[in-house]
Amino acid sequence: MYAYIDGKLAFKCPAYVVIDAGGVGYHIHISLNTYSAIKDQERCKLYTWLAVKEDSHTLYGFADEGEKRLFLHLISVNGIGPNTGRMMLSSISPIEIEQAIISGDVNEIKRIKGIGPKSAQRLIIELQDKLKKDGVGTLISMPVNNTSKDEALSALVMLGFVKNTAEKAVDAAVKSSTEPLSVETIIKIALKTL
Repeated sequence: MYAYIDGKLAFKCPAYVVIDAGGVGYHIHISLNTYSAIKDQERCKLYTWLAVKEDSHTLYGFADEGEKRLFLHLISVNGIGPNTGRMMLSSISPIEIEQAIISGDVNEIKRIKGIGPKSAQRLIIELQDKLKKDGVGTLISMPVNNTSKDEALSALVMLGFVKNTAEKAVDAAVKSSTEPLSVETIIKIALKTL
């Protein structure tokens, strides 16, 4: 429902922040990773996810889109709810979580408070193939220079194409023209080969 909230940081503590955006104060739950990323900023932008239950609507905020995507992968696993996902992101860094899942390191995941051996194994079983398919670092890193090529690749990955295959199609599309192509043109050419 809310992709991100950008505004004045009215209050900050390790568990949540209040962001004043357009005269409305949004109470947003955050991880320690996000807390350390926003440091002493007066204004911040948090990527958000809204958890809707019959008795509450809770906003969760993340310093970057990569952390949000990892969080969404974590809570897709049976038995891992939003609070546990936030606890995981607070216990160890998102990069360490991603690497532990890909490498199948049950002990690294078990050291997170609230995650036992069964939950750790379930996380690895359900997410290992998804994360391997996307490639190491794809959940965490976002393109720094948003070139047309990078934006086209991101769009294709968001549409559900495997990153490696989409990257080859985008490279082929870019090489097929001698002049710079728009994002839309790159995507259209790449879709013909996918």
